[in-house]
Amino acid sequence: MKSDRLLSILLLLQTHGQVSAGELASRLEVSVRTIYRDVEALSAAGVPVYAERGRNGGIALLPGYRTDVTGLTADEARALFVLVTEQAHADLGLGPAIGSALRKVMAALPAPFRGDADLASRRIMIDPVRWRSSPRPSTVDLGVLQAAVFNDRRLRLRYRHGRDAQVRSYTLDPYGLVSKAGAWYLVADHRGQPMMFRSDRMLSASLVDEPVSRRDGVELADVWEVLRQRVDRIPAPVRVIVRVQRSELARFLRYHEADLVGPASALTEAEAEADAEAEAEAGSEGEPVELELRFPALRAAEQLLVFGPAVEVMEPAELREALVRRARETIALYAEGRGV
Repeated sequence: MKSDRLLSILLLLQTHGQVSAGELASRLEVSVRTIYRDVEALSAAGVPVYAERGRNGGIALLPGYRTDVTGLTADEARALFVLVTEQAHADLGLGPAIGSALRKVMAALPAPFRGDADLASRRIMIDPVRWRSSPRPSTVDLGVLQAAVFNDRRLRLRYRHGRDAQVRSYTLDPYGLVSKAGAWYLVADHRGQPMMFRSDRMLSASLVDEPVSRRDGVELADVWEVLRQRVDRIPAPVRVIVRVQRSELARFLRYHEADLVGPASALTEAEAEADAEAEAEAGSEGEPVELELRFPALRAAEQLLVFGPAVEVMEPAELREALVRRARETIALYAEGRGV
């Protein structure tokens, strides 16, 4: 909209001083002619804006025309501009809004803090998605979830649970949405008990024409902390001992660092890569590394088979037997009818 564009021009000029019409046109994705028309509109509205022609010309505001946000410290100003990647905003339909909001805040910052805030936005970025994974697409419209959260409405949800693949229906009292490692979670009470629901397992979501009923004095952060600790404290009862070839140790840690226990939990992928490079330069493969891991179930530990002979399970015996069975089934699948 034109009003938004006029405000964006004003804020860009307050932030950067003199800016060429071409640069403004590029930033706002309009023509140079449109920029000049907008400058005329700003001038007619009483904004002291002027244009200088020529190679070194541009558009600027008269000195002294600006607004300040007072009371911010330098650290607070920097903190505002250390943001997560744009994916979370895009998921919520707020992708264009974040850039506009930052321009407005930057323009209103006290002058001494602008440089540090701008530097923080260009030098620090937080990407919450794990390596070798991609954001999980939601199977329902996040707009419906947002409507329930912001309008204090109850929500009816059909949900497929991961542990048993059963589909259940719930009427929920939502507290809010949380983005965790690239996945969106709805945090809500069900019959007064806190629960979380991953968006990519939702089959349908619809608003209920009833006001939400939350527990008094309880906020989203409180409920999320309870649920997060509940997940973190789930015991992993299956103890597994493996021997990992040093050449594969870094890749193994990339996938199973969180499953390590004991002294091995201090190992890092970077250290393993450096160790493997040193062994290779010395012309030696080095001795395998023995590690202890914990898995929630024996079936979950069967994924170790993907590392082939680079990872040997030492115990438990039941897991060794399960891996042998899986390997034989795989050989039979590919050998059948092919004369292998």
